Amino acid sequence: MFWPDTISKKLGIEYPLVQAPMFGVSTPQMAAAASNANCLGSLALGDLSADESIKLIRETKTLTDKPFAANIFVHQIPEITHTLKDQFVKTKQFLEQLAKENNIEVSLPDLENIRIRSYHEQVEAIIEEGCKILSFTFGNLDDESIQKLKENGVVLIGTCTSVKEALILEKSGIDIICVQGTEAGGHRGAFDPDHVLQIGGLSLLSQVYDHVNVPLIYAGGIYNAKTLRAVKDLGAKGFQVGNLLLASKESSLQPFEKERLKKVKEEEIILTKSFSGRYARGVRNKYIEVVENTEYILPYPYQNKLTNGLRKAAKDQQNIDFVGLWMGQSIHDYSELSTEEILRKLIQQSEESEMKSV
Repeated sequence: MFWPDTISKKLGIEYPLVQAPMFGVSTPQMAAAASNANCLGSLALGDLSADESIKLIRETKTLTDKPFAANIFVHQIPEITHTLKDQFVKTKQFLEQLAKENNIEVSLPDLENIRIRSYHEQVEAIIEEGCKILSFTFGNLDDESIQKLKENGVVLIGTCTSVKEALILEKSGIDIICVQGTEAGGHRGAFDPDHVLQIGGLSLLSQVYDHVNVPLIYAGGIYNAKTLRAVKDLGAKGFQVGNLLLASKESSLQPFEKERLKKVKEEEIILTKSFSGRYARGVRNKYIEVVENTEYILPYPYQNKLTNGLRKAAKDQQNIDFVGLWMGQSIHDYSELSTEEILRKLIQQSEESEMKSV
């Protein structure tokens, strides 16, 4: 049998393929389509409020009766100091001037108008809504939340970018670990936003496999049967794909963004903190070139909240130079078929590849 069944049985799915959460790109329609392909859809809830999370959970439930994972951010919230307040004002002024110079009309929020939430209200909402799979990134859940979720029969999937993080997750009782290689698109799942290990996915997966005993999902660079087979051989029991689905029918990316994906060159894909204050892998553009390595990058999530309006205004103008276009390092044809069709094709290719190698 080609597909490992450890994770499939645990999650109640047929194929251990996971649609990456991709907050801001994925949709309830994408999560449902992945689940309807008998894979694991992921509903990205990021740091939304409990009410917003409940609304999206209920919407997804109307689109599929299959299991799907809720996905949340569990980052530490930086303390608001005098230094942060001063830096915020300077950064806001700089970004508003930059926008003006590039004919983007936007008024960015003041610090006191930015709402920063912890994940705890989402945990309550997820339990109340009967979600049985919770994945998370940017750190680990606190012990009380882990206990509460487990008491309610929720399977927990944590994200690691190092062996050290994997060991922390395993010790705290997390059921499944998603190993995120540096090839992966979007934000690094690192616990410390300022310290990101640049370790390739295959090396990381192999090392984590040697150090922990919980089942592993691998994320980073999987886009066809060959790449999937490679990580399977290194011990992965599940396979997370995101880059493969960026241009899919259910993606929230607009046509001009999908067109940019199809023209991207390998040297244009970089890690940047400029949009969010956390390292994320995406396509270099004018905004990144101007802001990266300057003093105008606030700690996450303040930078992320501050630049939201700028990115939205740029998107409305179809200005590719001021949107955060996240993608991984595996360049491919970026199919615009449905998520369900793309995943079923990957399943078929992987099974055919297995038969040829026997």
